[in-house]
Amino acid sequence: MSRPTSIHINLERLCENFRCARRLHGGSLLAVVKANAYGHGAVACARALAPQAEGFAVAILEEGVELRAAGITQPIVLLEGIFSAADLGQVRDQALTAVLHQPWQVQLLSELEVPPAGGFWLKFDSGMHRLGMNEPELRWAVGRLRRRFPGVTVTVMTHFAHADGVSPGVLDPALTLFRQAIHGLSVRTSLANSGAILGYPEARSDWGRPGLMLYGLDPASPGQPVRAGLRPVMSLRSRIMAERWIEKGESVGYGGLFQARRPVRIGVIPCGYADGYPRTAPQGTWVGAGEDLVPLAGRVSMDMLTVDLTDAPRVTVGTEVELWGDQVPVSTLAHCCGTLAYELVCRVQRAARHTDD
Repeated sequence: MSRPTSIHINLERLCENFRCARRLHGGSLLAVVKANAYGHGAVACARALAPQAEGFAVAILEEGVELRAAGITQPIVLLEGIFSAADLGQVRDQALTAVLHQPWQVQLLSELEVPPAGGFWLKFDSGMHRLGMNEPELRWAVGRLRRRFPGVTVTVMTHFAHADGVSPGVLDPALTLFRQAIHGLSVRTSLANSGAILGYPEARSDWGRPGLMLYGLDPASPGQPVRAGLRPVMSLRSRIMAERWIEKGESVGYGGLFQARRPVRIGVIPCGYADGYPRTAPQGTWVGAGEDLVPLAGRVSMDMLTVDLTDAPRVTVGTEVELWGDQVPVSTLAHCCGTLAYELVCRVQRAARHTDD
């Protein structure tokens, strides 16, 4: 029998979550599939969404090339843009749309003989202060491109520094800056990521950019109900591979982190941090086991972890376990580990993959 640890991707749920984004946002949607679709498999996810999505967004050139090779024909937007003039050949040949966030990029693309088929995407800095142009630079860029290519479509986007909570008015300063910057420019706009689509109707515009919500995850703080009926697309599963009783006072795993206060039945699961399960998961973190929840007991190691089965008599060798999914939300696990669901789903690696249509 092969190692039972596996990642399951439910593409029907992915499509349901996309339809939810459509109902909330309206207009056109770029499905964000960067970072291998947040660990869910960019090619499989893009193919599943292709009948519905007007376009896709990735971070870097290589991700866009991968989608084109897989037969994706919709517009593909490179959110990080280009890094040098050497990228232009592939951007042109692959019919990709690079976001322009610095004046030198605008200067470079304004020297093309013909504009990109999808027009130009420009990024405005509304407060994140990573990438993006200020208002004078943005107005200069729009003017330069329009003079060079009259009638070309220009889309202006921004990325909010605060869109993961539910605080009323938190986006008002950024929206004010954005609206001031584009006043009178007659451009298309793209503002709302998943958090804004879910929580800030005033940020919805021509193009939405759902990312995390496509995968059934809510960027709001853990402990709040998942909004809009989103359902997780990924589950990480395994099985109990061994069990043993230890006596009171005995310990389990590296460093003896778990010490038994009574006779304890320990279950061993062949999943560890090499599979993407966080090493920082604290004692007592829940693991789904059949219909039960059992607590982590001992430090997570590279290939295995251990759980306390003493109060779960129905769980035995061979019982399927869920490390995250429906029983144990990945956002809850991430919160326990002091990180974000984004990080956990993006870093799953070694486990076998199964796609459930």
